[in-house]
Amino acid sequence: MFYFLAKWLKSLYDIPGIGVFQYITFRAAASAITALLISFYFGPKIIAFLKRKQIGEQAKEELQTIGQHNTKAGTPTMGGLIVLLALLLPTLLWANMLNMFVILIFITTLWMGFVGFIDDYLKVVKKLPKGLIGRYKIVGQVTIGLFIGIVIYFFPETFSSTFSQFNTSTTVPFAKNVNLDFGIFYIPVVIFIITATSNAVNLTDGLDGLSIGTVGISVLALAIIAYITGNVKFAEYLNIIYIDGSAELVIFCTALIGASLGFLWYNSYPAQIFMGDTGSLALGGAIGALCILIKKEFLLPIVGGVFFAETLSVIIQVSYFKYTKKKYGEGRRIFKIAPLHHHFEKSGLHESKIVTRFYIIAVMLAIIVMTTFKVR
Repeated sequence: MFYFLAKWLKSLYDIPGIGVFQYITFRAAASAITALLISFYFGPKIIAFLKRKQIGEQAKEELQTIGQHNTKAGTPTMGGLIVLLALLLPTLLWANMLNMFVILIFITTLWMGFVGFIDDYLKVVKKLPKGLIGRYKIVGQVTIGLFIGIVIYFFPETFSSTFSQFNTSTTVPFAKNVNLDFGIFYIPVVIFIITATSNAVNLTDGLDGLSIGTVGISVLALAIIAYITGNVKFAEYLNIIYIDGSAELVIFCTALIGASLGFLWYNSYPAQIFMGDTGSLALGGAIGALCILIKKEFLLPIVGGVFFAETLSVIIQVSYFKYTKKKYGEGRRIFKIAPLHHHFEKSGLHESKIVTRFYIIAVMLAIIVMTTFKVR
């Protein structure tokens, strides 16, 4: 909104300094600050509202003997509402909302937030233990993935002229001038990425501050990549795909960073509120969509390495349990409990120490992602 307002005022009046609203760096900083202020203003109000309505986390029997989880039942959940408000409103205010990259990431986040909201509503308000049935959740994820895939494949010219040259391609990390083109198979690739990342962030959301902090670190790296990808000089210097218009995604990224910091204010140990599926599914979907739009899909296992490891631990645990049960008649486990963060918690580490160490790993992975532009 401010982008177009400033553009209109500039065409009518010679107001000194108004041209600064056209710069991505200025609007990115303003977006992050706006997100923080929204979190600080609306956060306490939303927490108080959820407490009044007794919309709290339900006790999980399998976690009652681990750490402090026995005290967490009743803590307000659906805190993803704070994140979504602090993310989407600054994007509307500071981004160019006619930019197709922004439109698509906005729709993705809103849709996945809606799917997560239904799941949370059924669990904490309607008291259905499993919330939204798994297959219906998958339908929601596949639907938005299919939508993104179709738009990218059939309407690449709506993004930019340069995007249409690489719409079904992706960069191969650590390989120079190598782009893999999936063709029509790019649509199922998009569906898989959106579904996998949204579920991965959801699995990571199990300790105070863990999911939102690692999301913020990952998105910071993606913000830098989006800026480089949308800047012709930087893209040429680093010899990566240049996509005109993709730098506008930086506004969304910085809003998400500000929203993550703002929510972490309330979600850090001991948490005053939990994110719930409303936030985790939305943020996971957003990270997947960001990597798709800037053609860095293969960087996801690195930039989202924490989420990848958490998901892998669940897959390994379930697969090994089923295999040993079939072979020996008794299911066996590799981890004490999955996902991975609960394994460390059951091993005796305090959750705040686990979260801090996962943050450190996430920062290391973000640095490694940056090195992929030169180590080729």
